[in-house]
Amino acid sequence: MQTVGLIAAAIEREGIRTVCISLLREVTQVNRPPRALFVPFPMGYPLGKPHDASLQTDVMRQAFALLTRDDVPVFTDFAA
Repeated sequence: MQTVGLIAAAIEREGIRTVCISLLREVTQVNRPPRALFVPFPMGYPLGKPHDASLQTDVMRQAFALLTRDDVPVFTDFAA
């Protein structure tokens, strides 16, 4: 899991913004990726229920909205 934060940091150093969707707050807070959206879904379902396009779109919109943030690290909870 620590690899994700390291990869995000390396990509950011190249000038590309990143955001992680996280199921495990404790791990993400240790890894400290530049931007993370915490979601309240079961393991293996970072976008929520399968075939729920509306929910999945909402998750992606909230994640993409974090890309505008410069005050990193940014940790935000998904707003259902």
